[in-house]
Amino acid sequence: MKKFPINSSWIDNKILRYSNIDISIAVALEDGLITPIVKNADKKGILSISKEVKDLVSRARSGKLKPEEFQGGGFTISNLGMFGIKAFSAIINPPQSCIMAVGASKKQPIVMNEKIEIAEIMTVTLSVDHRAVDGALGAKFLNAFKHYIENPLVMLIETAVIY
Repeated sequence: MKKFPINSSWIDNKILRYSNIDISIAVALEDGLITPIVKNADKKGILSISKEVKDLVSRARSGKLKPEEFQGGGFTISNLGMFGIKAFSAIINPPQSCIMAVGASKKQPIVMNEKIEIAEIMTVTLSVDHRAVDGALGAKFLNAFKHYIENPLVMLIETAVIY
């Protein structure tokens, strides 16, 4: 997100751009939706983020989040893959400007190096508020996300270099 700054909000006809990379995670509750925030996600490793998300989801479902843990942010990730949903379009949570929808992965034949191979395929969509984020910038972000998902070692190596 630092390379493609899509982490912003649209408030009172103004764009607020965030220097911190705070990522909201959509959590379904009996009475609606809540989006707890992983603050400064760019400064954390994958294991740390995974543990924090599990903790935030658990506390969200038990009603134990503090307001500062779910209010604000400019970017949400919504995952319906665990319900077998392969693709969907998520609705942006105002005043946020972006939400990424992650579907279930599935094995599927693809052509790679002139050969048919079986690969794990996943659909990811990005909804953006064009008042705050240019669609081309969102597309560049999605392309970078695709690169990291398809090449996870690159992400791990780059994370290790940062620390």
